[in-house]
Amino acid sequence: MAEKRGWLQRLKQGLARSSNSLRERITGVLRRRRLDAEALEELEEALIMADLGVETAAELIAELSRERFGREVEDREIRASLAAAIARILEPVAKPLPVRPEARPQVILVAGVNGVGKTTTIGKLAHRMRTEGRRVMLAACDTFRAAAVEQLRIWGERCGVPVVSGRPGADAAGLAYEALERARREGCEVLLIDTAGRLHNKQALMDELAKIVRVLKKLDPAAPHDVLLVLDATTGQNAHNQVETFRAMVEVTGLVVTKLDGTARGGVVVALARRFGLPVHAIGVGETAEDLQPFAPEAFARALLGLEEETA
Repeated sequence: MAEKRGWLQRLKQGLARSSNSLRERITGVLRRRRLDAEALEELEEALIMADLGVETAAELIAELSRERFGREVEDREIRASLAAAIARILEPVAKPLPVRPEARPQVILVAGVNGVGKTTTIGKLAHRMRTEGRRVMLAACDTFRAAAVEQLRIWGERCGVPVVSGRPGADAAGLAYEALERARREGCEVLLIDTAGRLHNKQALMDELAKIVRVLKKLDPAAPHDVLLVLDATTGQNAHNQVETFRAMVEVTGLVVTKLDGTARGGVVVALARRFGLPVHAIGVGETAEDLQPFAPEAFARALLGLEEETA
């Protein structure tokens, strides 16, 4: 229970920029109290500004209009109604990262453009899995970024898990093959594979990801069992383009959204859920391992609308 309260507090703090911005806009709109056409239009604009997306905003405002048009309303009442509607949108995609005991190891390929927090996310996932008692191995297959390899090694040491790495510029697919061989040999339950994210040469990246998948299947036809796409919330609507780009390269099975503490665009999670329907396995609101947690839609929606004090 203490861990849950601690996470809710971090979620509240992490979404403060998003929730403060949205709450101020909603409060400003509702000073006139009556929910008329002008107020609804301004509320819709506030939701779009928070990166919930045009379609999502229109859907939420249509629901508000049906239920409360012409009525005298309170700011908090409207925020609670919006939070409940947002939670309903998010509920179908809020799914924990699957545990696949039949796969030895469960191979999780982690993709995303450079700078989104991909390597850090892998480290945090490894930390969580280790605390759950699972045997984990990491593979540093972003071989073009020495910093990424070193960062993964640091996380490996911190979590007490082995890291398979190669020389700079080594063949990423060959390294992934070697890592899976070793993970099987050593009885690991999970193999987390870091990959490159150099979108400036999309064809080369596409070829590399396809090759990694191809060589993994030589050892295990079902691998990779999960493909996580890490997205940086501060990029706002550009996250949509990244989902489309990576889905064209590899079969993305779920999302992790990071850096929600660094943006007023927290609503992008809602827009992504509505548009793509991909599972959102975790969200990140800070630097520590505990700041990456499974996605809880109701807590997220209420924190986004500044109603977090009632979620404890």
